Amino acid sequence: MIERRKSRQVKAGNLAIGGNAKISVQSMLNVPAEDVAGNVRQAKTLEAAGCEIVRLTVPNTAAVKTLAAVKEAVSIPVVADIHFDYKCALESVAAGVDKIRINPGNIGSDDRVKAVADACRLHNVPIRIGVNSGSLEKELLAKYGSPTPDALCESALRHAALLEKFDFRDIVISIKSSNVGRMVAAYRKIATLCDYPLHLGVTEAGTERMALIKSAAGIGALLLDGIGDTIRVSMTADPVKEIAAGFDILKSVDIKTDCPQIVSCPTCGRTKIDLIALANEVEHRLSACKKPITVAVMGCIVNGPGEAKEADIGIAGGDGCGLLFRHGEILKKVPENEIVDALLAEIEKL
Repeated sequence: MIERRKSRQVKAGNLAIGGNAKISVQSMLNVPAEDVAGNVRQAKTLEAAGCEIVRLTVPNTAAVKTLAAVKEAVSIPVVADIHFDYKCALESVAAGVDKIRINPGNIGSDDRVKAVADACRLHNVPIRIGVNSGSLEKELLAKYGSPTPDALCESALRHAALLEKFDFRDIVISIKSSNVGRMVAAYRKIATLCDYPLHLGVTEAGTERMALIKSAAGIGALLLDGIGDTIRVSMTADPVKEIAAGFDILKSVDIKTDCPQIVSCPTCGRTKIDLIALANEVEHRLSACKKPITVAVMGCIVNGPGEAKEADIGIAGGDGCGLLFRHGEILKKVPENEIVDALLAEIEKL
């Protein structure tokens, strides 16, 4: 059992972040801000895919119209991504946004920071401070020589202090880097320096394959430490794939348990069944299953029931047939073309 870091809790709309709330999975729209219909369409697609928080950029006040349309179209919390122009933040709050992503130090004088803090407090809108290694303040780069974990933490806490100055503490912090080791070290450090909820992610992680690997390494390591309250798997890919990847990472560290865990062997020369196709079919047909069970798909009778005896249910391939077993005990022998149906029928009984 993972012991989670104790963080304060904020609410983005009706979704709690931090405290003992479940770890949420989020993504960001990548349609041009002026394309209202396109943003709405993508937001609805992401919601249908299980996205729990959706963010979109608001580069100017005209884009607030897009934000309002997205907010109207989905029931999940909507986050406005703001850079430099505090008026975009104020108008986003007025339009009903659920959360703001902004760096207070980038929006100008204290009166502007206070205006945003006051508006967010009045409407119960939390603020995420997002620090990236690629956009670190020049003086911190000069001080530390590079975007070190210490530099990232100092930047985040400096921005938080600007909000705390105006009695605003509904804050979420992210300190992302494209370097996995630096990202993990920075989050481990910030976790000891404040009690704000943490948004985890590896920024600029790359295309789908490498982004998934880097995110699994970085986000997964922190989740196993009990660190993290919401996650985004950043990919140069369709944002829908970020959602699937996020939930898979949560599943891999036993945080998401309302679904099957599928274990399968890597095959070897003993395998006399198309195990790769078989495992993919089982995974696909169980994609909507909500049972917290372990399902084994094994390549041969030699290592099937024995090696996977901890599985709740499983199949082991043979020569044109397969064995159906439960906790290592063989239930029956099934023809190869019936084995998946037999497995699913048995799962229905569990």
